[in-house]
Amino acid sequence: MIIDTTEVQDINSFSRLESLKEVYGIIGMFLPILTLVLGITISVLVIVWLEREISAGIQQRIGPEYAGPLGILQALADGTKLIFKENLFPSRGDTRLFSIGPSIAVISILLSYSVIPFSYHLVLSDLNIGVFLWIAISSIAPIGLLMSGYGSNNKYSFLGGLRAAAQSISYEIPLTLCVLSISLSNSSSTVDIVEAQSKYGFWGWNLWRQPIGFFVFLISSLAECERLPFDLPEAEEELVAGYQTEYSGIKFGLFYVASYLNLLVSSLFVTVLYLGGWNISIPYIFVPELFEINKVGRVFGTTIGIFITLAKTYLFLFISITTRWTLPRLRIDQLLNLGWKFLLPISLGNLLLTTSFQLLSL
Repeated sequence: MIIDTTEVQDINSFSRLESLKEVYGIIGMFLPILTLVLGITISVLVIVWLEREISAGIQQRIGPEYAGPLGILQALADGTKLIFKENLFPSRGDTRLFSIGPSIAVISILLSYSVIPFSYHLVLSDLNIGVFLWIAISSIAPIGLLMSGYGSNNKYSFLGGLRAAAQSISYEIPLTLCVLSISLSNSSSTVDIVEAQSKYGFWGWNLWRQPIGFFVFLISSLAECERLPFDLPEAEEELVAGYQTEYSGIKFGLFYVASYLNLLVSSLFVTVLYLGGWNISIPYIFVPELFEINKVGRVFGTTIGIFITLAKTYLFLFISITTRWTLPRLRIDQLLNLGWKFLLPISLGNLLLTTSFQLLSL
């Protein structure tokens, strides 16, 4: 049997080429995810620094100023310190639940970023049910908090986990009804919702079509993030620190990161659902159409879209941070009454009103 060496070389080169294609395919799949995670991490550090500076300004005191220029590296120094601190476990607690709880809280929120469009079709996964996927995934986070509270074998931690679950259920229903009102008017895809607001610029935002839903969504998202005046699950005066009481080191840092990740994702969804996303406020000017002359123009248009999205997001973040350092904490009965007796009927009425307008327009 005679073997042609040329054919063998061709087969080997073809197999090497196929292997390289597979490697490049894997790199191409993971590169957007890694870029998104890196951007989110930097954003969280910026938010921590902003909150410290804004709170210092409101309380007329000096904020972080020694770690890096203007104290911008203080959050990075705190994170590094938590990484190297010892992880302690309760002697009579459930070690598995105690360890899994923080991971569930962070991962469930990180998955929500996959459906957020940062610019024109610059989204990790454009799904037809993008907004409802966010609601479904974000519902998992309180389960992690409940597991953490139960696994700590501490009555204060367990009460904090129960409060987190009760608060999440109370405010998730009005939040979902507001999103459903947006979906009835536009679509359930986050990209389609932004594009539907692009025709009339500033006046085409859903903020003007759904003003009631906007304020209900604003309050509900703050409650979902457990920010003051809704931080009942970790009330220091009553529960020492709630579900975080027994945690130390990197596990405590994961809870800290999860709260800011949740705040950022809520701010991004406010921008996408009500503030026009990546679109500028000048009517009849659509960013991709303005810069699609060549590849350089498209890159510039995408950059402008990202900048506009982040500018609107950080405006809402400023409002959230200011609210935290301005209003006092509610009682648990006031918090539940606000959710069930006020926000739920208002959001339901807004949904019925939106449905009526849709039926009349047909």
